[in-house]
Amino acid sequence: MKKKWIWIAPAAIAGLALFIFLGGVIVEQLWNWLLPSLFGWHQITFWQGLGLLALCRILFGGWGSHGGSGPGWRRRKGERHEHMTPEEREHLRQRMRERCGFEPPASESTGQA
Repeated sequence: MKKKWIWIAPAAIAGLALFIFLGGVIVEQLWNWLLPSLFGWHQITFWQGLGLLALCRILFGGWGSHGGSGPGWRRRKGERHEHMTPEEREHLRQRMRERCGFEPPASESTGQA
C-alpha cells in the first residue's frame, strides 16, 4: 500500500499543477483573442490570466462548499416541509420573515384599512 502512495502523491501534485497552468493559459489566450479586438483592451500575461481565473473562482465559483445546495436539496427540503405540522410551517414562515427583514405593513398586521 505504501508503494502506491509513492506514485500517487507526485502524480496528483503534477496533475494539479498542469490543471492550474492550463487554466491560466486558456484564460490568457481567450482574453488576448477576444477582448483587444472587441473592446480595445490591452493584452494580458499568463500571470494576469491566472490571477483573473482565481478572482473569478472566488467571486463566482467558491471553493467547493455549496452550503446545502448539493444534489437533491430541493427534494430534501420538500420532504422536511411535508412532515411539518401547520403550526411548525407558520413558525418557519415567521422566522424567515424576521430573518429576511420582511414585515407586513402595519395596516395588514392589525387588520385595519
